Amino acid sequence: MAQTLAGFLERHATQRAADTVLVDRDRPITYGELDGEARRVAAGLAARGVARGDRVALWLPNLPAWLACFFACGRLGAIAVSVNTRFKSSEVADIVARSGCTALVFWPGFRRIDFAAILAGCDPVALRGLAHVVAYTENDPSPARALDREVIAYRDLLDEGPLDEERGGEDDGCVIFTTSGTTRAPKFVLHNQRTVIRHGIDVARDFGWDDPATRVLVTAPLCGVFGFANALAALAAGRPLVMTPTFDARESASAVQRHAVTHANATDEMIALMLDAAPEPYPFPSVKWFGYAAFSPAHADLPARAAARGLNVVGLYGSSEVEALFARQREDAPTTDRWLAGGKPVAPETQVRACDPETGEILGRGTAGELQFAAPSRMVGYFGDEAATRAALTRDGFFRSGDLGYTTDDGRFVFLARMGDALRLGGFLVSPAEIEAVLAEHPTVAAAQIVGARTTSGLKPVAFVILAPGAALDAAALVAHCAVRMAKFKVPVRVQAIEAFPVTPGANATKIQKHRLREMAEALLASDPVAR
Repeated sequence: MAQTLAGFLERHATQRAADTVLVDRDRPITYGELDGEARRVAAGLAARGVARGDRVALWLPNLPAWLACFFACGRLGAIAVSVNTRFKSSEVADIVARSGCTALVFWPGFRRIDFAAILAGCDPVALRGLAHVVAYTENDPSPARALDREVIAYRDLLDEGPLDEERGGEDDGCVIFTTSGTTRAPKFVLHNQRTVIRHGIDVARDFGWDDPATRVLVTAPLCGVFGFANALAALAAGRPLVMTPTFDARESASAVQRHAVTHANATDEMIALMLDAAPEPYPFPSVKWFGYAAFSPAHADLPARAAARGLNVVGLYGSSEVEALFARQREDAPTTDRWLAGGKPVAPETQVRACDPETGEILGRGTAGELQFAAPSRMVGYFGDEAATRAALTRDGFFRSGDLGYTTDDGRFVFLARMGDALRLGGFLVSPAEIEAVLAEHPTVAAAQIVGARTTSGLKPVAFVILAPGAALDAAALVAHCAVRMAKFKVPVRVQAIEAFPVTPGANATKIQKHRLREMAEALLASDPVAR
């Protein structure tokens, strides 16, 4: 049976049309309603020329409309391009332009942020290929125009349908996630319909979500692979997905209690905030276990803190290229294993190996090297970048993760750290080169380097700049320069002028000593309580 998104949702809607698939701010939505909305959105997009292979940018928070648009794209054979709602003008313009989006869906009034103004700040030349702008609204008015185009109201898309014809196939690309890696411009990770459906089924089975009592809370944004994988797995299991537009610790903790949530997957910081927001000694009796991603050194004690309050947490592993929830530790494993990042892959046929990054030699169990994966959840490739795709894959089809780790005798693997200099900021992997390029645009900056400094609230970006001749350092101006061009979590918390970067001369190249800069950055923040 072909694994298409339209067929996947239709089968569930046929078998359980009146069952709840989503709980959006306490409002239940059935499979039949979600399928019907997706068909009408597909008809509305098709009437405006969106066709197989086209790209549609989804610049939306966690809403039923996000999923309806995603499944609508799948029915058409179009590709949904996920855009983080925290992105600013230069980031949105870059993603929409390089991916070649012909339509964009956004919520102008979301969180009282002027998204229309952010869109207006995008380079009009970069967005000349964007034919349609669709505005989702609830109680807020819809703008009449954006980017000198007439804005289409989301509700008007729903007047065209439903479209019952299925125009997409299982091998068609269906979603693009952005990942910075170690390059300046984000790469576009492309997955096809068969891959995301198969992975959702594997996660649901491995996570034990076949229990009729299962209720899943989604905490991470759907625009990222973490939240997306949660949603597809819950839908595959046929269990309700509890959601709110954005993560709020108090509301999420309350939702767990109100809806008897049994599972959630979140960052360590999110889980810590939820525990802090719940005053009861044992606040979440309905929870079987939470999967967690350890991103913040400040929360290294989270598993023990959670256990003391009756919450079992297990380590996870994933990436945009092989999807989130790729592997997990067992909930009944010894605590020394249960809390490690990594685990056993959810797909039984997955192969994992650790290789010497220089020689390619496959290393023995317990020896650390680059983790490489051959799995059914592997990406199609980097959209529009065949060279990067070839570089990411080995000759025998394994994905080179760029992560340091080792395999174990019992079929698991353990993640240790990123092998490169990429920074995990605000839960997202960010390339220092991306921030450095923005700083270099300022007329007072001749060169810039970004490093991550450990603080009590997680890793923070710190900038070292070499000033242009005759320029004086205005740190506040440089921070403001970044703040209007990038998401907040990428903005340096400290900017320090330096005469020259510390370097190590080599036979082939002179390398900047990042470790020295990191030491300097942590010393700066140690004396700056505001930055900490």
